[in-house]
Amino acid sequence: MGHADAFFPAFLLNASSEAVQVPLAMLVVFASAKLLAEIFERLNQPGIVGEILAGVLIGPSVLGWVSADQIFVFLADLGVLFLLFRVGLEVNPSELMKLGGTASIVAAAGVLIPFVMGWGILGLWGSPQIEAIFVGAAMVATSVGITAQVLSAKGLLQERASQIILAAAVIDDVLGLLVLAFVSSLARGEVHLAGLATTAVLAITFVLLIAIWGNRAMGKVVPRVQQTLRVSEAEYAFAMIVLFALSVLAAYVGVAAIVGAFFAGMALAGRVGQRVNDLAHGATELLVPFFLAGIGLHVRLELFKDWSLVLLTGVVLVAAVISKFVGCGAGAWRMGKTDAVRIGVGMIPRGEVGMVVAQIGLTTGVLSQGVYGVVVFMAAATTLIAPPLLKVAFATAAVPASPPPEEEAFRLG
Repeated sequence: MGHADAFFPAFLLNASSEAVQVPLAMLVVFASAKLLAEIFERLNQPGIVGEILAGVLIGPSVLGWVSADQIFVFLADLGVLFLLFRVGLEVNPSELMKLGGTASIVAAAGVLIPFVMGWGILGLWGSPQIEAIFVGAAMVATSVGITAQVLSAKGLLQERASQIILAAAVIDDVLGLLVLAFVSSLARGEVHLAGLATTAVLAITFVLLIAIWGNRAMGKVVPRVQQTLRVSEAEYAFAMIVLFALSVLAAYVGVAAIVGAFFAGMALAGRVGQRVNDLAHGATELLVPFFLAGIGLHVRLELFKDWSLVLLTGVVLVAAVISKFVGCGAGAWRMGKTDAVRIGVGMIPRGEVGMVVAQIGLTTGVLSQGVYGVVVFMAAATTLIAPPLLKVAFATAAVPASPPPEEEAFRLG
């Protein structure tokens, strides 16, 4: 799971070193992420920033202790699935659906403006047309996981602006999927409109079906599960089946698996007991540091040896922040300045989604190594910038008091 043997004593890595390296690397990642999170919290800054920077510190660019191999990627992917599932459990589906119109406008503006700016900047830089288009596609993405983590940690998920951010990020993912599918087909030299239309219909149908009827259906299914199943933690086991099933289905129809995880939580919101929420919270606390540190692991600081790339990185980063802030904020302007600012800031982070687009561009030969590094740094940097900005934007929001431990989760209808 990386290069842990580079700094640990030889007696720890003897004949059984392969058995040692996985738990050793997990120890290094988890402990360093939580240590830096604690430091940042004590500095009155979001702990999530410290967890991402921990990945930069222990990753290939600085200490080289850990690299993002297959096991690490698996833990990171599992972490973001549980994060979005837990967030979904705290969302009231009916309230979220009421904000669909505004969320759609926010998402559309947050896709169009970043795409045009990214495409335009790389075009003016002299990059090939297809490379410029791919950078525009990478700037379209929004990492809902980062914003959701910040808002959830502060108890702000029930704020109106928070609800619109979550809804807009889901719509953004569907739109981003279509942009990526189109751009990828351009890179291969063939555009199949019928295939793109089929993907769009499947993705939209999936989102609408789960969002509208998911919670209602679970209201009928969960009581039967409670009465029928005899296995230990039956309700939690059923919740995990729903989580993984909807994640697989979402990925199958072309939407990100994390959207399926979010809808799984939203479908079960208010339908399962507090015990399920507590167990999901525990799993999230264990796994999310691997997701956050994984973002930092992808940063390559050697990019800054080339001053022309440094300049390009600065321009792309500023454009990435401004395009989402202005585009999404303008889409929500009718809600008032305060909420518009909150929504604009909440849509800034690109996180793992932007990195996935960059990876596709690199493997297809569309992005050069230098531009790939620029996109990855942009994705990581916007992820680091967003939490402090969210803290400022939501500074005046009322944080709800913690409910008594014995109080059950709310139940809908």
